[in-house]
Amino acid sequence: MKFPSIVILTTIASSMFRTSRAFVIISKQQQQRQTHRLFASEEKKVIPNDTAYDECSMEDIVSLCKRRGFIFPSSEIYNGFAGFYDYGPLGSELKKQVKDAWWNNFVQCREDVVGLDSSIIANPQTWKSSGHLDGFSDPMVDCKETKLRFRADQLFYSPIVLKESGDTVGYVCVQEGNDDEMVKLAKRQAKKLLKGNEEWKGKDYEAFAFQELTEATSEEMTKIPSPACGTPGALTPPRDFNLMFETRVGAVASDDASNKAYLRPETAQGIFMNFKNAQTTSRAKIPFGIAQIGKAFRNEITPRNFIFRSREFEQMEVEYFIPPGDDVWPPFHQQWMDDSRNFLKKIGLKEELLGWDVHEGDKLAHYARACTDITFRFPFGTQELMGIAARGNYDLTQHGEGSGKAIEYFDDMTKEKYVPHVIEPSLGVDRLVLALICSAYAEDEVGGEKRNFLRFAPAVAPVKAVILPLLKNKPLLVEQAREIFERLQKRYNVQYDASGAIGRRYRRADEIGVPYCITVDFETIEDDAGVTVRDRDTTEQVRMPIDEIIPYLSQRIDGY
Repeated sequence: MKFPSIVILTTIASSMFRTSRAFVIISKQQQQRQTHRLFASEEKKVIPNDTAYDECSMEDIVSLCKRRGFIFPSSEIYNGFAGFYDYGPLGSELKKQVKDAWWNNFVQCREDVVGLDSSIIANPQTWKSSGHLDGFSDPMVDCKETKLRFRADQLFYSPIVLKESGDTVGYVCVQEGNDDEMVKLAKRQAKKLLKGNEEWKGKDYEAFAFQELTEATSEEMTKIPSPACGTPGALTPPRDFNLMFETRVGAVASDDASNKAYLRPETAQGIFMNFKNAQTTSRAKIPFGIAQIGKAFRNEITPRNFIFRSREFEQMEVEYFIPPGDDVWPPFHQQWMDDSRNFLKKIGLKEELLGWDVHEGDKLAHYARACTDITFRFPFGTQELMGIAARGNYDLTQHGEGSGKAIEYFDDMTKEKYVPHVIEPSLGVDRLVLALICSAYAEDEVGGEKRNFLRFAPAVAPVKAVILPLLKNKPLLVEQAREIFERLQKRYNVQYDASGAIGRRYRRADEIGVPYCITVDFETIEDDAGVTVRDRDTTEQVRMPIDEIIPYLSQRIDGY
């Protein structure tokens, strides 16, 4: 009578075993499908859009920076403050990476450059000696009707000349921008002018010949319209406007000049004043340089084009001191031009967006032997990115005379004492950050789907890698992913992301320029098969042991 029970128990046990085994098989199949989807989601053809940057506008760049946490308007809850910006979570990290890369390239990796960090506020006599109090100004004009102010050298005017008769029937005046935008605005003004006169209506006119407003004659100024209101003659004649920010030092505020001081308009003067201190304490011998990264302030008349021209900005400068002589400075100047351009390309600026602008004639400062700008093609036009100037011995001479203390160098080899000459490569941090974002802007198609992403060079990418567990509800996956994340945190700025489908997480990383996605899947924990590392630009994935992740990233990020 007991046999049926045994049969029943045996049947139940057998059934449970088969069911349990089935669950194992199903679970394993699911895991394999998840891992398969991990690779299949990216096994698609990548078709780049080579015209993406040409088609993007400055508004697109500004929107991207705000949306992704790179740059915000300052004091935004109070409707902002013109000419000032705040760097967000990604922007502050990108800015730090840029400064670190510059410092490593031009200070740490050279034996002939030392560092300095001088104060923002200096003795006011500094700016008298350097010429900033008397000559650091921009030409300014006012619109009499709207009360708006403009930099005269950023306004361009052109006569409207009828093709048929050759008569000049009026003028257009537009703000500086890229060629297409300037012509578009000028055509709009010309059309409005011609439409208002029956005799000129519909007539063709010659191509615009733009000139800076500073070159206009007094008679032309009475006929040139204001870009703000369109009324001819509404602009005042250009006049100088000093760009230095004033402040007061001390406990007592007074109206006299006894406690007046200035926020520095450039970092260079702090280097010149510390020439003797830096040279003697570092036992440096000429040729050698002093490098500095720091804030500077200029009360710009019309800050514009986002962070390209703002009132508070950061500079990276080297003052490279050399012996005097007309045959001495040219090779040093050329070498710094080459080194500077190579650095810009090394950190990710596209070669085709870079150019040269040699200062000649009136564009060259009265004391300079030469000056060449490296330019960059921004969405609003080609503009100066950095300058490399041969400044002669003007600055050290001026400070020597102003302070009454000779700033000279004794050459042990030649037994000569002289005032050194200087080569100055000067680069704005904010302009470089903007150029990097513009240069990194990219679009492509992955498997027929449009993808917008930032192609930052790994060396300056604000986030170096993102660590992804394939599923967030699998403790073993999460535990392994967190362990890798915490290990990488000690060396790089990395992120951990477990939210959403794996493909969506890839896209999130692409949009902020993360060069590498590291995924922990079931093969990682069950077969000890390592992790997958996905490349942002190609979307290709490679599998590697966990111990090889840091060497792999180091080679691609640090170069060793």
